[in-house]
Amino acid sequence: MSVLLSELDQGVLTLTLNRPEAINAFNTAMLQGLAQAMRDAAENPEVRVVVVRGAGRGFCSGQDLREFEGKTISYKAHLKNYAGAIAGIATLDKPVIAAVHGAAAGAGLSLALACDLRIAASDAVLTTGFSRIALIPDAGMSYHLPRIVGQAKAFELMALSPRLNAEQALELGLVNRVVSVESFDEEVHKLALELAQGPTRTFGLIKQALRKSATSSLEEMLDVEAELQDLAGLTEDHKEGVTAFYEKRAPKFKGR
Repeated sequence: MSVLLSELDQGVLTLTLNRPEAINAFNTAMLQGLAQAMRDAAENPEVRVVVVRGAGRGFCSGQDLREFEGKTISYKAHLKNYAGAIAGIATLDKPVIAAVHGAAAGAGLSLALACDLRIAASDAVLTTGFSRIALIPDAGMSYHLPRIVGQAKAFELMALSPRLNAEQALELGLVNRVVSVESFDEEVHKLALELAQGPTRTFGLIKQALRKSATSSLEEMLDVEAELQDLAGLTEDHKEGVTAFYEKRAPKFKGR
């Protein structure tokens, strides 16, 4: 059975981490599959949005340490597998949603933080986890977490590894919304479809602007915005949006 399931429907590519017996803990095959799935999604115009979720009772419990049992491990070498998956999500010029239920721990939380939006079921539990086994946060957590919660809060969460419930995560901005367990699948699907019917290339340009803003001055970002807006203005979806505005109707974007 594949450790990563893939399904494309109505422009929504759903990637399901499929090791439910281990709460979808990462192994090398899963990480490499996730990185490849992001490369494939980038090249497939039928993909308008990606949803990453977990099978069974949780999202992802982090790295499966049993993969290294009895072996001498080079974390530096192994983390290249994470780099491919995490960078693939961050640089994909299409929205990526993390659908989080149950546990999102360690590198599983890192994965969720790398996504553009996070929707959590009310049973979600988030924790950084790394310090509990005397490791530093990896898989991009040290980049994404302080940009979401600030430097001091990020240190607290990384050093003390508290278990946060869904409402606490929402208060900190770690997730965008919390929904009931019963309506979780429906709400994830609704959000994914809304994005899939939007101006996909514009969403990609928004992601580019946000990536550049992390290390740019205001003056530099004004130039970046001008360059990216030029590209947005050449899209078919922009023309459709303007036409729909004048015709007083909802636009029908095609992602082009």
